[in-house]
Amino acid sequence: MKQTFRLILASLLSILFLMNACNSDDNSMDPVDDTGQNPTDDQPTTDDEPTTDDEPTDPPGVGEAAGTVEIFNADLVSDGYVLINDAGADRVYLMDKNSIILHEWDLPFGIGNDVELMDDGRLLGIMKAEEPDIQYGGQGGKLQFVNPDSSVDWNFDYSSPEYITHHDVELLPNGNVITIVWERRTVEQAEQAGSSLEIDIFPEAIIEIDPTTDEIVWEWHAWDHLVQDHDDTKDNFGVVADNPNLINLNYVTDKEGDIMHANGLEYDENNDLIFLSVNFYHEVWVIDHSTTTAEAATSSGGNFGMGGDLIYRFGNPKAYDNAMGERLFRNNHHPRLLDGADLGKFSIYSNGADLEQSTAYELTLPDPLELQANEDNEPTVAWSFTDADLYAPRVSGMVRIPTGNRLITEGDFGVWEVTEAGELVWKFHTPGFYWRSYHYATDHPGIVALGL
Repeated sequence: MKQTFRLILASLLSILFLMNACNSDDNSMDPVDDTGQNPTDDQPTTDDEPTTDDEPTDPPGVGEAAGTVEIFNADLVSDGYVLINDAGADRVYLMDKNSIILHEWDLPFGIGNDVELMDDGRLLGIMKAEEPDIQYGGQGGKLQFVNPDSSVDWNFDYSSPEYITHHDVELLPNGNVITIVWERRTVEQAEQAGSSLEIDIFPEAIIEIDPTTDEIVWEWHAWDHLVQDHDDTKDNFGVVADNPNLINLNYVTDKEGDIMHANGLEYDENNDLIFLSVNFYHEVWVIDHSTTTAEAATSSGGNFGMGGDLIYRFGNPKAYDNAMGERLFRNNHHPRLLDGADLGKFSIYSNGADLEQSTAYELTLPDPLELQANEDNEPTVAWSFTDADLYAPRVSGMVRIPTGNRLITEGDFGVWEVTEAGELVWKFHTPGFYWRSYHYATDHPGIVALGL
């Protein structure tokens, strides 16, 4: 009898232990580490997929409403169309402000996040490789120009066990495209560089491709511009705070090897600079594109005379051990330079992961751009918007509309339109995982080319 009782008691205790373990797993939160680790991976989870007990139905198509629209002030809603990048459903469609889908592209490889409409009606996008070896959130591996009829005008595959394109692609004025690349560095290479992780790591690179030849005509590698204070017997050893133009290799202790997680590109045509949003560092890095590839691997050359070292950086002074300046970004997406009367300003979406509160910023950049050790190098805030309901720990972004309104993408919800004064005038929502959205005037050349 005692033996039976002990068996029953042991069984009950085991069940209770398992139930507690399951509850702990279900309620666990991704850790946030102020040294730079990031709880997000820019990849939809099962929570982003709509669930229902009913039989699955086809998603809305052209001529149908994509989702729910709320209009708070019709007089202030900007006229125009919205391009939706739904990474969760691998869909890209153009809709009006009533959410009626006007055009959709068939993209069989799915989006590797960013897709934009060009002036000639084609899409430029980063798509997913068929069988990627490197599979962090936001991976791509395939760049494409896609015609309005969904036929592929240009395809460039860049995916292997050693590298893969990811997140973003931008068209340059000369017709070339730039994109972000994860590139593998073996544990031995990482250790020699001064890494503390003892694993393969995947720092960032940027490549420029000529679509007429598929030739890589320019490249920049973060690997060439490192500093570390972990091991004085290894390469790149130095004082991090004294080298603001270099990248602290050990700022992020992400055990998966994705130690930087860049997620956005912006090109400054006036100064031939590239702005790179680096999510895990909570910063934007500014890189001189006027260099040759050889110069970009050094600390000299180019219009700024600094080679591929960082011309400027902002968002998180802690990333380079700078005690001066206020940290603004807590995970960041969608770097954008403004123009016209706002030339010299820059917009970005700060996810606010550890705050559980997102903020969209417009910043006034210093002129000239420069970095000084142990000084406040941060830009000033020219405009910002937040709201108790605005929070997405992943993806998201903002674009300025010519009327002065802002179109804000809340990645786990949908899209907001707010005025300069911060008044909410329009919202769009449907279950999805929204990388970014873009606003186009009804007479934009790309819209006209689509015949709309």
